[in-house]
Amino acid sequence: MTETHGVDAAETAARTAAAQALRELHGTRARSAYERALAACRRAGVDESAAQAVPDSPVGRAAHALRLAGRSLAALTTSAPDPAADARCARNAAATAALAAQLAQTREEGEGAREALGAALAASRAAAVAAGGAAAGKDTALNAAADEAEKLAVAAAREAGWR
Repeated sequence: MTETHGVDAAETAARTAAAQALRELHGTRARSAYERALAACRRAGVDESAAQAVPDSPVGRAAHALRLAGRSLAALTTSAPDPAADARCARNAAATAALAAQLAQTREEGEGAREALGAALAASRAAAVAAGGAAAGKDTALNAAADEAEKLAVAAAREAGWR
């Protein structure tokens, strides 16, 4: 019985370590996307104080999404690691960044803004794919693709002057 208990404890420890590693991966991507969202909102002149409980404008939607993404990120520091939930947090932050990029792009002309929007949308899609499916948040290839899309979105946002 002791041997079985030791195996169970080792398996539990391995699962906990894997979940923590995934939390760090998803958390890093979520924080990056949130920073992009903040920068794009700043560029568009949107502040979180413009958030509306029932958004009826692009500004209200972007500010509300920014507030919700910030709360989700805060929850990552207090909750137990959960790869599916953590991946959804990263997905939501990426969607917030895409919404903010849409708003910022409407307020300025130029190829850089269009490319930043395209990269933000691609990062949002990749994060959604990584968060979905049967292996929600655990698929190595999907997470790698989402991480790469996030890096490209950061570079495009920087090129557009949004970071």
